Amino acid sequence: MRITRYSKFEGELDQLDSAELMQMIQEALLGQGMNDPWDPDPDTRPSMDDLFDAILQALMDRGMIPEEMLEEAMNSDDIQESRLGQQIQRLMDKLQMDGFIRKEFEEDPQAAQGGQGQPGEAKFQLTDKSIDFLGYNSLRELMGGLGRSSAGNHDTRDYASGIDMTGELKNYEFGDTLNLDTTQTLSNVISKGFENMEESDLVIRQAEYSSSAATVVLLDCSHSMILYGEDRFTPAKQVALALAHLIRTSYPGDSLKFVLFHDSAEEVPLSKLAQAQIGPYHTNTAGGLRLAQQLLKRENKDMKQIVMITDGKPSALTLPDGRIYKNAYGLDPYVLGQTLREVASCRRSGIQINTFMLARDPELISFVRRVSEMTKGKAYFTTPTNIGQYVLMDYMSNKTKVVN
Repeated sequence: MRITRYSKFEGELDQLDSAELMQMIQEALLGQGMNDPWDPDPDTRPSMDDLFDAILQALMDRGMIPEEMLEEAMNSDDIQESRLGQQIQRLMDKLQMDGFIRKEFEEDPQAAQGGQGQPGEAKFQLTDKSIDFLGYNSLRELMGGLGRSSAGNHDTRDYASGIDMTGELKNYEFGDTLNLDTTQTLSNVISKGFENMEESDLVIRQAEYSSSAATVVLLDCSHSMILYGEDRFTPAKQVALALAHLIRTSYPGDSLKFVLFHDSAEEVPLSKLAQAQIGPYHTNTAGGLRLAQQLLKRENKDMKQIVMITDGKPSALTLPDGRIYKNAYGLDPYVLGQTLREVASCRRSGIQINTFMLARDPELISFVRRVSEMTKGKAYFTTPTNIGQYVLMDYMSNKTKVVN
């Protein structure tokens, strides 16, 4: 394996390429969901100071900062005013100029009340370019773990289901699609004459049928996804970004949407996914399934599926009057019953639920298996380390089937 030793970097730090810098801070950008594990705030947005700290940490981890410059910065009253701080500021400006981030200001509430209207702390938003970059990097890392160098990409004018030849030959049987292999068929007929041709002389070339799919990824962002010192939410977001890039580049006829579920559930656009946060606390699986069904009913695709990534038991419900019913202890019979009603509704609509479970509680295992049986879906009991490989393998294996 080729190893790059960043400690041999020469020149000014602010000469770093923006793409290389984005790769260095990718984990920090996706890990913003792990804010305060005891009091998560879903509305928290990363600031420019957070970006400064992420770049500083990445440079330090790779030994790219000269010792004298680092010592000078650590001894300064304000590290951002030091030589090192100024170079990092220029790197941040370059990220903005190259279109990877967009700097924004949040209005200071106190200043606004006083009539001054002064901007508050500077925040940053990831752009479509950076989302695509993070998705590509995530896909490359996950596909590398599968032993693949890259995802296949077949350009087509028709953004829908299609048929690709596999190259395998077989004798024609009644009911087969007549993808005739003329060379082999003529070879069988020419010696005895066309007037003596029989059905058994026909040879066809088999093909793979690639179905069009509509997918909703249900991401659990309840408290447990960052509890107990383990960040499960960041790997889940990484998988979602990789899947989005895979579909955009290799399966352009497919559709993909994202739903976060916690006390309630809401759709989140791809552009906001990387900076999504954990919280609130509970797991409204029924609400997530209900919203996913609404989104899938608008799609006209061969296959409709829900990919649910979670680590917790259903513990919340949205009542008809809009109130949230919660019970964090065990599988509440009322919560479980309403959740299974939504699962049954998915089954009636022909929607498959594939669950990727990040926990191992016996009660939870039983619940997940029941969901899979009801919708003829699959259940994967995995970990944050390898969940991405399972999700990608499952998606690609569902895409094709051999047709004759």
